[in-house]
Amino acid sequence: MTSTFETKKDRVVIFDTTLRDGEQCPGATMTLDEKLAVAELLDAMGVDVIEAGFPIASNGDFEAVSEIARRAQRATIAGLARAIPADIARAGEAVRHARQGRIHTFVSTSPIHLAHQMRKTEDEVVEIILKTVAQARDLVSDVEWSAMDATRTPIDYLCRCVEAAIKAGATTINLPDTVGYATPGEYRAMFEAVRERVPNADKAIFSVHCHNDLGLAIANTLAGIEGGARQVECTINGIGERAGNAALEEVVMAIRTRSDVLPYETGIESTMLTRASKLVSHATNFPVQFNKAIVGRNAFAHESGIHQDGMLKHAETYEIMTPASVGVTKTNLVMGKHSGRAAFRSKLEELGLKLSDNQLQDVFERFKALADRKKHVYDEDIEALVDENLATAHDRIRLVSLSVIAGTRGPQRATMKVALDGKTLTQEADGNGPVDAVFNAIQALVPHEAQLELYQVHAVTAGTDAQAEVSVRLKAGERSITARGADPDTLVASAKAYLSALNKLAASAVRIHAQHAAAE
Repeated sequence: MTSTFETKKDRVVIFDTTLRDGEQCPGATMTLDEKLAVAELLDAMGVDVIEAGFPIASNGDFEAVSEIARRAQRATIAGLARAIPADIARAGEAVRHARQGRIHTFVSTSPIHLAHQMRKTEDEVVEIILKTVAQARDLVSDVEWSAMDATRTPIDYLCRCVEAAIKAGATTINLPDTVGYATPGEYRAMFEAVRERVPNADKAIFSVHCHNDLGLAIANTLAGIEGGARQVECTINGIGERAGNAALEEVVMAIRTRSDVLPYETGIESTMLTRASKLVSHATNFPVQFNKAIVGRNAFAHESGIHQDGMLKHAETYEIMTPASVGVTKTNLVMGKHSGRAAFRSKLEELGLKLSDNQLQDVFERFKALADRKKHVYDEDIEALVDENLATAHDRIRLVSLSVIAGTRGPQRATMKVALDGKTLTQEADGNGPVDAVFNAIQALVPHEAQLELYQVHAVTAGTDAQAEVSVRLKAGERSITARGADPDTLVASAKAYLSALNKLAASAVRIHAQHAAAE
């Protein structure tokens, strides 16, 4: 039995789970087109394994995994499956068209999970492992098995489970820090112990999968590699369940930058990292924090006089990697109202943004309108325009016009006109402030039960004419949806963001209804 990847001792396999674990981040659901765009870029940048989704979860997830499997040029395409025969069969069907398909199956192993979630004995779980891994191996030659909550599993029982999984045909063994509980020393020691004590450990590649609940995902990931793991499971921008996963860009650049103490290599083209970060941010409507390592807006920004002086004298005084190494250009202001369509398309490609001809036409018209209103148009302005275009492409409700009366003398009043399923509706509403008036007008136009969980405003660029980017999170029942809107007028941006969130909630409700109907 051999692993899919014939690796040198220092080669680390990059397993990206942005489209599976990343999409489980509340509010980060992506459309099929967005998933295909992300998968295409991951494949092009050298990701070894793309976990494309959880095929049994819904028809939409199955279709996404299947289509990504058909299109992938280089990467292995994985589908996730619980240790349930129906899950494994569905995952096998989803990845069967891939150049190289993988079934990734998992089962809980910790005492707390066995007692309260699985409600199985240790012996019963071992039997489940043997049967389900063997079933997966009959469908594909590349099988990954994960011990859910491995870091809270007694080492003796963990070794027993790993030995059973390899015996049944698993070629990759993942020992995840499912709840972000481990410390680096503990995580490294776990891998060393399992690899030393399991007799057939040399027949599989070991994998790390770390969550960031204590802010230790990257530290634990690197510790796991030092403990003998040669696959890293990670996501673009570190998105994922709860506090997220280890960020792919941080893992890759840590290995590249500190090769003196981390003598490993990956196959990732690092100059595409910033493009990937922006694409995922656009697709999920999750902004990247300004001080995010590697891909944040401030990652290569210097404001302190001391730092600026050092940078002018020698860049390495305060930069341990070059902006170009992660795909960041120093040129920011290059577009204006006299720019043509060809230059605009080239700028989008430089920013890692790929649009259809119809989308390009729409965004280009918005760009021209913005250029007439703003003195300077920055890269961030263009990204905000594209973000809004992608988010509203299939909206039922669209903002037509908005006027607001505000000032020290209340009440503030908003007059709003929207297009709803082809009909134009107008509404006036008062509020305790202009934003409240805008949102009250929307409530009157589109009655709903959703609760506003987040309202956040920041300027896309500097200056009094900067575009405002507004983030809104709405919660309806158990569903939370985040959306963004951008406009030089903050109130217009607020209305766009709120309407976008309502559109997403409506689309999500339709998908859930369709899934329930299909299951009946």
